[in-house]
Formats: sequence, structure tokens, C-alpha cells
Amino acid sequence: MNRTLLPWTTGALLLTSPLVLAQDGGTKAPVAATAAPTPAPAPAAVQQTWDYFYKGKGQGPVLVEAKLCLDVVREGPARFECTQPVPAEGVKANTQVVVWQSYLIPLGEDVQDLVIQVRQGNTVRETKDVKIKGEGWRARNWVTVRVGKAGDWTFHVMRGEKTFKTLSLKVN
Repeated sequence: MNRTLLPWTTGALLLTSPLVLAQDGGTKAPVAATAAPTPAPAPAAVQQTWDYFYKGKGQGPVLVEAKLCLDVVREGPARFECTQPVPAEGVKANTQVVVWQSYLIPLGEDVQDLVIQVRQGNTVRETKDVKIKGEGWRARNWVTVRVGKAGDWTFHVMRGEKTFKTLSLKVN
């Protein structure tokens, strides 16, 4: 499944924007009960992020996070989050794996040229298109891939020749 998702989740920075609260209904992303509070970013980092989001159109997306999952929640407080990461020991052949991504995209930008390239060893097994829009602070996307054979698999999050991130998976 290939999706760009709205509404956007809010965080400490976003609580200052009534527009963002209206998009998300004011809900916050779930926080683990044992997690330490996230330290506030430096004012310069906040200003740089705002400048990029509001004035960076044409510069492309920033991949904030990518990970391999077995499930993405569709409803509730953890909606659109990877809640079941792939175990370190890997998965069995014929398992469906989700390549979950989170991006920051300048407001109004429409990115049509991202791909997830799936390789088993050096063989390209599949390429999945990813399309995202700069409509809010955070664009989340996921694609599902069936890993059909045992071996070492890699998932490359790419735009053109540039690889943003490579994720590895052992399939047993």
C-alpha cells in the first residue's frame, strides 16, 4: 500500500500553530509511559525548520525516519505509526514487510519521484513508487512488500540516484 497521510501529528513545536491544531484535531502522538521527555530544540533549529517548511519549496523532501515494520496502525492514538517493528532476528520467507517512512516536505511541494527499491542480495526484486505532498509538518508513507525467498534483503529509500536510507533484513 502506498499512501501519503493526513492529518499530521502535533508536537511541542506545533502546539504554537492553531492551523496545525485544526488539521489534527489537537491530538498528540502517543508517548510511551517510561519515555523521558524530549528536550526542547534550540531556537535556531526551530527557525531553520520553519524556514524550510514555509520557504523551501523546490528543495525536495527530508527523510526524517524510515524503518521496517510488520504493522501500521490505521486507527486510534497511534494512527499511521509503525507499532510492530521487524524483529532483529528477521522474518520468515513470504512475510509481508512494511517500509514505513516519515518526511518533512516544504509547504505546497508535490514530490512524485521517490521510490523504494527492494533487493535480494544484488538482484532488484521490486521498485515501489512513493508520492508525497507538502501539506503539513509531517508526511508519513508506507509500502508493503512480500519477501518471498530466504536471504539478505535491502530496502533503499531513493530519489533519483540519491539514496536517503538503506534498511537491511534477514529472511529465513
